[in-house]
Amino acid sequence: MKLVAQLHLKPTDQQRLLLKATLERANAACNAISEYAWAQQTFGQYALHDALYHRLRAEFSLTAQLVIRCLSKVADAYKLDKHAKRHFKEHGSIAYDQRILTYHTAQQVVSIWTLPGRAALAYVCGERQQELLKHQKGETDLVYHRGKWYLLATCELDDPTPAEMDGWLGVDRGVVNLAAYCDGEIFQGAGVEARRQWLTRRRQELQRRGTKSARKRLRHLAGQQDRFQRHVNHCLSKQLVLKAKRTKQGIALENLNGINLRTRVGHQDRARRGNWSFDQLGTFVKYKARRYGVKYSEVDPRYTSQRCAACGHTDKANRRAQADFLCQACGHTYHADLNAAINISEAASRACESHPSGLGKRAHGLDTDRRPSVRQGQRSRL
Repeated sequence: MKLVAQLHLKPTDQQRLLLKATLERANAACNAISEYAWAQQTFGQYALHDALYHRLRAEFSLTAQLVIRCLSKVADAYKLDKHAKRHFKEHGSIAYDQRILTYHTAQQVVSIWTLPGRAALAYVCGERQQELLKHQKGETDLVYHRGKWYLLATCELDDPTPAEMDGWLGVDRGVVNLAAYCDGEIFQGAGVEARRQWLTRRRQELQRRGTKSARKRLRHLAGQQDRFQRHVNHCLSKQLVLKAKRTKQGIALENLNGINLRTRVGHQDRARRGNWSFDQLGTFVKYKARRYGVKYSEVDPRYTSQRCAACGHTDKANRRAQADFLCQACGHTYHADLNAAINISEAASRACESHPSGLGKRAHGLDTDRRPSVRQGQRSRL
């Protein structure tokens, strides 16, 4: 599997100027390549290489390998579609490979090509990144973001063999409760919501003020909510995967693709719902499970919150409120999110029994003979 190690470069003032000049020259070359590709309607990397390689070397004074990386960047940009001309920002990232960038991990120094020649730059990173760099292979992106320089190094790790498991740890994701486990553990989202509301009020106050210092503070606040929520999702996903590994269980989640199109929420809950990063949490769980050798499965989410985990009766009236579940058939009562998590776990188990070789794919394990009709776009309970 491929992971990315982020390194924070610590260049001197002179090295900052060299890096910035190198980015500007490389992206100017990318724009020249894009101009030719659009005019000639030629978008393949090899065709562009044959037509422009020597011209780019002479005109932009770039090393041979950086010219190849620029050609690759433009060709990749046109792979999505060829209906619009591509333009590259002056300080957009540039990919380096092992021929023009070398890591010296013992000294935490990287040797990187710049316009005048090679430059040795110090970098800092955490223990996790140091461990990942032992498996560095492939390209590394040089990134300039908000006045700071970073390297994003691609690292290839071997996939561990998934261990034998004793069952499935079903997890229900939500807005009020970020995650509820089938064993009764709940992680509430009150902290994330409180942080979002504080930042929203703070931004509104600063925007109304409109002074120079207020605008400076707004720039400082930019992206804080995203970073905070990413941190929460990283911590939660790692805790979930390690728990599954410790208890020898697989992880089962709902497949929530397209849920924003299928359901609606009230006006007062739109901001909260829009802030729900369930997809990011699911992505983190999936890749961490793969890294730690934990089996992973996705199940059909339909009626997991309406089905009684005790008797299997499915009815919309069973879900009385966001947190309350009361079965209309057997009287079973439980926390609604925990009841859904048990349903998810059972659905994954049934799918595993029916298709033992299909682990990791979407599983359909809920009963189909007792499903009530549901209107498209029904209002959801957060």
